[in-house]
Amino acid sequence: MTRIMRCDWANSHELFYDYHDKEWGIPEYNDQKLFEILTLESAQSGLSWLTILKKRSGYRKAFLDFDIQTVASFGQDKVEALLLNAEIVRHRQKIESTINNAKIILSMQSNGQSFSKLVWSYVNGTPMRDGTQPSKTALSDKMSKELKKLGFKFVGSTTCYSFLQAAGLVNDHQPHCFMCKDISE
Repeated sequence: MTRIMRCDWANSHELFYDYHDKEWGIPEYNDQKLFEILTLESAQSGLSWLTILKKRSGYRKAFLDFDIQTVASFGQDKVEALLLNAEIVRHRQKIESTINNAKIILSMQSNGQSFSKLVWSYVNGTPMRDGTQPSKTALSDKMSKELKKLGFKFVGSTTCYSFLQAAGLVNDHQPHCFMCKDISE
């Protein structure tokens, strides 16, 4: 039996297999899906990615599949209810940042812009190849600074780099990984 060669991090838990093989590093262009990725990467701050993957179905349920317009309309009562929801990370600032970020994306869309075009502009519309898997780069520093200027929350440089990796803007699959070649071709 042939063993599938994945990035080293993806071999430590079976939840990582599907995530790595079907999502991580595959270019994503849909605003709603990008909002989900940003939310989950922000939620991970200070936690393990495995914790977030285990709670992902709870996040999808709690944030109504990350419908931007709906999440942007969440008020304080909804924040209080989410703080009681054990299926997500119960952290007030992370919950409030998700709502805030939805409002910013919704405002962009109302003005004829898209979150996708914004984030893809950081790589000139073409995925970059790195493969070294750093925690942050000059690109993520720039993205973090500019997103914060737009009003986004919980978008530090490390979170931004994780977002760039997860959303496929940066191909950080290791050279031995079967996904490295697939994405770059």
